[in-house]
Amino acid sequence: MVKANLTVISDFIFLGFTDYPKVKVIIFVLCLLMYLITLLGNIILISITILDSHLHKPMYFFLSNLSFLDIWYTSSALTPMLANFVSGRNTISFSGCAIQMYFSLAMGSTECVLLSMMAYDRYVAICNPLRYPIIMNKSVCVQIAAGSWVTGCLTALVETMSVLHQPLCGNSIINHFTCEILAVLKLVCVDTSRVQLIMLVISVVLLPMPMLLICISYAFILFNILSISSVDGRSKAFSTCAAHLTVVVLFYGTALSMYLKPSAVDSQEIDKFIALIYAGLTPMLNPIIYSLQNKEVKAAVKKLLIRNPLCAFLIPSSK
Repeated sequence: MVKANLTVISDFIFLGFTDYPKVKVIIFVLCLLMYLITLLGNIILISITILDSHLHKPMYFFLSNLSFLDIWYTSSALTPMLANFVSGRNTISFSGCAIQMYFSLAMGSTECVLLSMMAYDRYVAICNPLRYPIIMNKSVCVQIAAGSWVTGCLTALVETMSVLHQPLCGNSIINHFTCEILAVLKLVCVDTSRVQLIMLVISVVLLPMPMLLICISYAFILFNILSISSVDGRSKAFSTCAAHLTVVVLFYGTALSMYLKPSAVDSQEIDKFIALIYAGLTPMLNPIIYSLQNKEVKAAVKKLLIRNPLCAFLIPSSK
């Protein structure tokens, strides 16, 4: 019986935002704009961190990894939805759903770990500035980035396989705009307590634990900043952390609301809009936040505009 159920499902059908027919076009336009801005902003950020020698530092190495993650995450989540809207179809193959779920989970999980490592980088830079080049050398940075990627990809593989290997009993309608793991899990017709336990353990490893490391890092950073006698020194030290802290709050706030909310709160429509913010708005804002809060990035963008006048039509110059 289970084998038959597993072989029946060849395509999934997305309900998406069918309950809001009057705003479907508006949602499409907003998602398209967010996707294009995300691509443009993150590609520019990656380019300047590679081309500008002044940005060949650990912080910008991690930032380029973050931008690369955001491009892949947004592409995996929004591109199929945009393509379905244009084609008039709301379906995805079983293999396509598996790939989409895996990449979304892998990129999101990697970002959780990477953001905590970026907090550690800021801790070393502010609390141990003299030893910073030694502690955060090129080899260590590569190992940290690789560890973040491996952790995210492996945990995503475990979650994807644990869900898609369950019998779906012929139900192929996903009440979402993407193959979001919790929405697909609702199609399973057997006891999912084991799968939910696996997801809970992974969620704890990837959300509260990195958050704890971030909180500890910033507690030491705050203590160190308050001990600086110069107002300009305190302002400069805080400005190096402000962008990262803003991104952390934005990213973890939406992630926690999606995956660690109380079981009594179960509104699929709310989940869709939170997922839309998580997939589109957050990756779009990350390069903007880092550009506005960082003088070195703004200077590098200005150099890019001077060398490539065509970019001036695409990027608003900052004063």
